Amino acid sequence: MLYNDVYLNAFSYELPEEMITTDTLEEALQPVFRALHFPNGQLEAMTGIQERRWWPKGFKVSDGAISAGRKALAALNVNASEIDVLLYTGVCRDGEEPATACRVAAELGVGPEAILFDVSNACMGALTGILEVANRLALGHARMGMVVCCESSRDLNEDALHRFLKHHDIEFFKWNLAIFTGGSGAAAIILSRDPNLGGGHRLLGGSVRNDSSRNQLCTWEFNRVKQTFFEQSFLTDSVGVLNHGVALGIKTWHNFLKVMNWTQDDVDKIISHQVGIMHRKTFLNALNIPDHKDYMTYPKLGNIASVSLPLTAAMAHENGFLKKGDRVAMLGFGSGLNCMMLGIDW
Repeated sequence: MLYNDVYLNAFSYELPEEMITTDTLEEALQPVFRALHFPNGQLEAMTGIQERRWWPKGFKVSDGAISAGRKALAALNVNASEIDVLLYTGVCRDGEEPATACRVAAELGVGPEAILFDVSNACMGALTGILEVANRLALGHARMGMVVCCESSRDLNEDALHRFLKHHDIEFFKWNLAIFTGGSGAAAIILSRDPNLGGGHRLLGGSVRNDSSRNQLCTWEFNRVKQTFFEQSFLTDSVGVLNHGVALGIKTWHNFLKVMNWTQDDVDKIISHQVGIMHRKTFLNALNIPDHKDYMTYPKLGNIASVSLPLTAAMAHENGFLKKGDRVAMLGFGSGLNCMMLGIDW
């Protein structure tokens, strides 16, 4: 999977103002911690996450995507009418119908001939959207495209806290721990065939792999409890996701280097999906990637699902970690299991 003349021109992001510390969550979980004989600080020790953000109650994720999209357009000084395809790629959506992309496009002022739709691929959503737009650009079906996403962890965390106080057993804790790694935020990416627009970061190619037999390791469902009442169910086999995800990542990494005609040392920087301390440490060790090549956002922002990778790229660029000419590997992972790695000449 190789590309010519496809560029990632802008990365932008939006963060909620409300910050929730892990200490705050642990304080709410004290009855559970006492029952399980957990010391204070256990949640942060297991995840490496110190804090995360929450949107206000009743917040529409399309509003976050709209804000990030406006920033991306302003950064390039282009009009939304120039966008030929707009994809919304978040796990969280405004509703089942219509596509959240439609409201985002309407508020941004995207023209009536643009293609609009949602992409659902767990934490891989933004990378999947980049690939979809890149293919349209490469085929000449579009001149400029936008990928937007927004995630909100507030309702999921508050619902989980309520359920945790009813279940003081270790099995429930193990399957539901990953809920408290979640954060909130929004991101937008603009792609085109113009190397002189904005950053003009050239998309070189990439590799994808899946292990669909592991599709039950991480699930988020809505289950009917009563006739008109549904309850969220978010279950994660964290050990299984880690072990099988790393195995899939190793296969994808070796194929990625082969496709890109790169050696391990040719990769200057990596931008990866943000999960937590154990996932980062295990993955970097398995791929033999030194710490200094990776940029972290999870300690202060948590796991923002589809938003994590593009937001991390935007912050890494903003803070001077990514420099012109760097060969950058974007490493995406999502429940399913799916893995995608993209190579970029920054």
